[in-house]
Amino acid sequence: MHSIKPDKDDRINLRLKSNTKLLLERAASFEGKTVSKFILSSALARAEKTIQKHDTMRLNGNDSEAFFNALAAPVKFNDNLLLAFEEHRRRVSSK
Repeated sequence: MHSIKPDKDDRINLRLKSNTKLLLERAASFEGKTVSKFILSSALARAEKTIQKHDTMRLNGNDSEAFFNALAAPVKFNDNLLLAFEEHRRRVSSK
């Protein structure tokens, strides 16, 4: 029986000082992981936190109320908005 392994086409190489490598090896051993798996799991966890930080908007009570009031308000088509729509129609072709 063969296990299916995902293709691993991409590679990242790191240059680091020997004391940094020893630190990573020690930490990886505490978790029973290879250094590669330790670095990858740590980097992915950090990447998810960074993305969430930038994708999430936090508002205080006043700002939250203003935001939801703006969403609930009827759209007012001023001249600039109408010009933007016309510009979009001119430049963008729909398929």
